[in-house]
Amino acid sequence: MTTTTLAVLVPLLPFLGAVGGLLLGRTAPGFVRPLAVLPVLAAAVLAVVVAADQGGGRAIDAATRLTPTGSVPIDLALHLDGFAVLVAVLVGLVATCVQVYSLAYLRDDPRYPSYAALVSLFTSAMLLVVYSGDLMVLLVGWEVMGICSYFLVGHYWETPEARAASLKAFLVTKLGDVPFLIGLFALAADTGTFRITGVLGAVAGGGLDHPTLIALLLLAGVAGKSAQFPLHTWLPDAMAGPTPVSALIHAATMVAAGIYFVARLLPVFAASGAALVVLSVMAALTMVGSGLAALAQDDIKRVLAYSTLGQLGYMAGALAVGDRGAAVFHLLSHGAFKAVLFLAAGVVIHATGTNSLAAMSRMGGLAKRIPDAYWTMTVALLALAAIPPFAGFFSKEAVLVAAEHTALGDRHVAPAAAGWTILIAGLLAAVLTAGYAMRLWLLTFRGRGPAVPDHGRQPAAMTSVLWVLAVPTLGFGLTVGVIGDWFDGHRLTPTLTTAVLSTGVGVIGGLVTYAAWRHTTAHAAVHPLGAVTAHPQAEPALVEAEAITAHAAVYGDVADAADPADPGRLLLGPLHAPAAAGFHLDALYSRLFVRPVLSAARLVRFLDREVVDTYVRGSGTTARLLGTAVRRAQTGNAQTYVSALLAGSLVLTIAVVVYANVNAGA
Repeated sequence: MTTTTLAVLVPLLPFLGAVGGLLLGRTAPGFVRPLAVLPVLAAAVLAVVVAADQGGGRAIDAATRLTPTGSVPIDLALHLDGFAVLVAVLVGLVATCVQVYSLAYLRDDPRYPSYAALVSLFTSAMLLVVYSGDLMVLLVGWEVMGICSYFLVGHYWETPEARAASLKAFLVTKLGDVPFLIGLFALAADTGTFRITGVLGAVAGGGLDHPTLIALLLLAGVAGKSAQFPLHTWLPDAMAGPTPVSALIHAATMVAAGIYFVARLLPVFAASGAALVVLSVMAALTMVGSGLAALAQDDIKRVLAYSTLGQLGYMAGALAVGDRGAAVFHLLSHGAFKAVLFLAAGVVIHATGTNSLAAMSRMGGLAKRIPDAYWTMTVALLALAAIPPFAGFFSKEAVLVAAEHTALGDRHVAPAAAGWTILIAGLLAAVLTAGYAMRLWLLTFRGRGPAVPDHGRQPAAMTSVLWVLAVPTLGFGLTVGVIGDWFDGHRLTPTLTTAVLSTGVGVIGGLVTYAAWRHTTAHAAVHPLGAVTAHPQAEPALVEAEAITAHAAVYGDVADAADPADPGRLLLGPLHAPAAAGFHLDALYSRLFVRPVLSAARLVRFLDREVVDTYVRGSGTTARLLGTAVRRAQTGNAQTYVSALLAGSLVLTIAVVVYANVNAGA
């Protein structure tokens, strides 16, 4: 088969697996698990084959006219360049690991068939976004991911946290999708096509009439999907979903879609220097703000969620300085180690029976209790902190090098202001990243207190995928010299200045956090927080759902959830409370948008009930009264009818005489 045929099968197989899983979930449940894993695994293998055939060389394009529109045509098109094929491999690998992990994680969940089908559909939609060569077809995958995220985040719909999180994720991302859709139409109106190659050709020829307006409209959708400031607030709350869903959304789908979209259409955004400056400011605020918030979170998954925000900020920062190679390189690197972190966090939650880092810090021996999660999570946290030679070091340095060259005027794709913004924010975020990575590791695995009971090893389906994903976490950065041509043909190696500077500030951030932890633990008494460790036969997903509910019941608002022995409290000082609450952006949005909308809704309901309904009821009442009066006049007595006729004739005669006399007198 040709490369294009194989590429068509890559998103098609998970889609067919999703359809088969939904149809056979009740009638033939024995087929559900094979249909969950095998199509996604086959898609991952085919994605590797397509990547090998493409080889990072010239892009492969194929298209067929989907439907005549009478104006701008829509094509079912493929566009396979080095970025697309590598991202597809990442999506296939992470999705396969998530499906295998879920076999044990949701072993006895009655809603597993629908869950597995939605994960497959989610994967298919992301692969459609990655391979699509037409913006309208890309939009289909873009929107399907939003719908799937709504159902997957709300998987534990019995809990109010999951219901609220799923609705919030859907509404916030849709808020960004409205201007995104308008921007796509405006882009097609300027260029005359939805084909990505046609759009890029028109931009290169100066055929874009409204570059700033189009870029800003598209950035609104990207901010929603990729959780960039100010539309980032849905992502931490999405942790109410199952841990495998968090790994899929944060590592390879959904949030990666926005970054990938900007990378695909970077010349459109580069046509407007103002748009790149706006993107750089968004990225800088996301990087620094999320790093501060991560230092104050008590929920292990919320720490990782804010970590994702920060790393997405690095990717957006690379795009803001016009280097899509660095952005996609960090996207791939981050996808590997972030999947490890979330899946390992699921193992930790199952072992401890809690999401709370404060509770974990009161438990001893966790590293020996779950060695697979301990070692893989340690490696992934080192990659997150950009410590060499792990993958995160090389990809983060590529971003900082691009920012440095733009700031110093060596590259002229973006304004120098964007370069300085990303360089300064990136170095500050490197300190914060190393700090919260060290804090997470210390509070999770260096707790002091009663040992966690040993119930035996975790299921192999959950631990094996950790080691599979640890391989690219360890070695992907070292392959840059081999696959450098896949990233726009330029090497993404760090320079000595940025490598020493960023690694140095990262090490300082980690050491300061360690010193703060030593200080707080030395002055804090160890008191168990009452967390319940998991039963040896407990279902991991049930443990997590109960842990989420218990954590919310104990702490309620996360603003003051930290343990007094938490080094984050010492490091942040007065910033701790606002950082733990996400700097109260949710409360601000509630006052600015939610409350006015609810007030308007109450007003409309009042007008509908008291005004509109009053008129409707009044017209009905009037008709009913008239009918009653007419009905009473119909007695069926002939004498009554004759009497009424004579009386009426007499009244008419008198009226005629009076009218005639009046006219005669006039």
